[in-house]
This record gives sequence, structure tokens and C-alpha cells, in this order.
Amino acid sequence: MSTANQRLKILYLAKFFADSTDEEHPVTMQQIIAELDRHGVSAARKAIYEDIEALRVFGMDIVSVKGKYSGYYLASREFELPELKLLADAVSSARFLTQRKSEQLLKKIESLASVYEGRQIQRQVYVTDRVKSMNEKIYLNVDAINFAISSKKQIVFKYFDYGADKKKKYREGLRVCSPYALTWSDERYYLVAYYEKYGSISNFRVDRMESVQLLEEPIKTAPADFSLPKYLNSTFSMFSGEVCDVCLKFSDKLVNAVLDRFGKDVWLVPAEEGWFTARVKVKPEPPFFGWLFQFADKAQIISPESVKLEYLNMLKAAADAQK
Repeated sequence: MSTANQRLKILYLAKFFADSTDEEHPVTMQQIIAELDRHGVSAARKAIYEDIEALRVFGMDIVSVKGKYSGYYLASREFELPELKLLADAVSSARFLTQRKSEQLLKKIESLASVYEGRQIQRQVYVTDRVKSMNEKIYLNVDAINFAISSKKQIVFKYFDYGADKKKKYREGLRVCSPYALTWSDERYYLVAYYEKYGSISNFRVDRMESVQLLEEPIKTAPADFSLPKYLNSTFSMFSGEVCDVCLKFSDKLVNAVLDRFGKDVWLVPAEEGWFTARVKVKPEPPFFGWLFQFADKAQIISPESVKLEYLNMLKAAADAQK
């Protein structure tokens, strides 16, 4: 018997409880002795009882049960099974993660549960054939951006789109910007930053960024009236653009939809029977008009006239394209 293995006895014991036990699967003293023996460690029952008590003092919630299924099991963990299932769902559905990375992260999430509970996580997630990111370097981007945000330094990077041949088409020139925040919208990661070229706040898809590098120049301070939550509320599909005040009129049946989109602080006023008006700050871009169009004749733009005209022109262009 190795002396080194003997010294590792309590660690092997802790791992065995974490990996192989839960409320439905307690282990007997005979199973514990057999597991330690598998690692070249021999131990008397009295010594194992003392080790289990030491693990309890350390903070492991090891419970002893009597009866038909007598034995010991780890009763609580850092993450409960419902929490792990929620994390697994988020990882499997996140489009900014590649399929390979999703599968790697799911394996790590499963390892936080017992092998039996881990099987429940495996059964509930489905990754194959979902629309996933094609950029394997997104994790490096996120790390570099977070460091830049905490350091309050500007970054420079390449930005690309995909062509019909599914190959990268790099946009002209490098992007230099002052990173303010990373946000998750429509199942994708976006960088919210001050973009030097436009002299305004812009959004960039993190999975379409490449070769992100930290610069020595400090970031441009965000405008005093800039609020990230308000900015995100005004943004549809993370399109960049100028925000303006828009007055809308909706059928009363759409109160839930308006509150879901703009939050409970949105300004609402009853109008004629069956209708209400809402004043919102939005970027009058195609994603906003697309959101509005889904409500057909139950939603109207009241003002400004320029936004109403832009909406009508978009509808006409779409109708003309179908002829």
C-alpha cells in the first residue's frame, strides 16, 4: 500500500461522495471500503467514520440513512439539480456558443452533480442541429473585452460578415472603440461600445469580432445621460442608431406585449374604447418596424410623422418586392 495513497484517503472519500451519491443512491460502508481499495487505500471502519465526520466538519452535507437503503450520501451541493438543468438549458440553446463548446460546457455542468443526476441533465438537453455560432474564438474575445472594460482601455479588432459561400468577408479597416459592456440579446453576445468612426454608441456581435487587442489609450467616457438598461430597452435586435421618442397606439389586447418589450415603467395612457397609447424611446430601424408589424392593424405609429413615413415606405417596398 502506497503511503501517498493513504494520505489521499480523505480526498478519495470526498470525491466518491460527490460523484457517486445522492438521496436516491446512498453508498454502504462495504462500497466505501471497496472504492478506497480500488485506489490502493485500506481503511478500517472506525477510521472511515472519523473521516466522514471530518468531511462534515469541513462543510460536506453527508447524511447517514437507516433502513432498506441504508448508507451515506451527499445531501446538498453548491448547485441543486434544478439550477444545473437551468444552466444546461441556457448553454444548449445559446447561439453564440459553437456546438463543440456547448458539449464541452455541458459535460462540465454534469460533473457538478452525481453521475445519476448528470444523466438527467444529458436527457433533457439537445444540441445537435441547433443554429450555433461558427466562431470558435468567441471565448478569447469575451476574455479580452472583459479585461479591457475593467482596465478602461480601448480595443481594436477586425469585424466580418458571412457571404453566401459561408466564408468570412472582412469589413474594410480595423474597428477602434471604447468598450462599455457585454450584453446577451436574442441568444447572442454583443459588445456595447463608443465607436470612434461614427462618434456614437454602437453594438458589435462578439462572434463576428476577430483579433481583439487591447490599446494603451483610455476609453472615451460614456455620456452623462447614458444608461445601459434604457439603451437596451430602446434597441431591437441590437441595431445601432439614433434613439428618438415615438408615440404608438395599440389595441388593449396588446398591453402584455408592450410591457414585455418595454418594461413596467413605460408610459401608457388610455385612448378611445379598446385602445391605449404608449410613448417609448426606440431606434426607428427595420427590427423595430418588424416587431410592430406582427401586430398588423392592432398597432399604429402616431408620431413623429417622419417615423410613420419610414414605416410606410418599408411596408410598400416589401409589398412591391412580392409582385
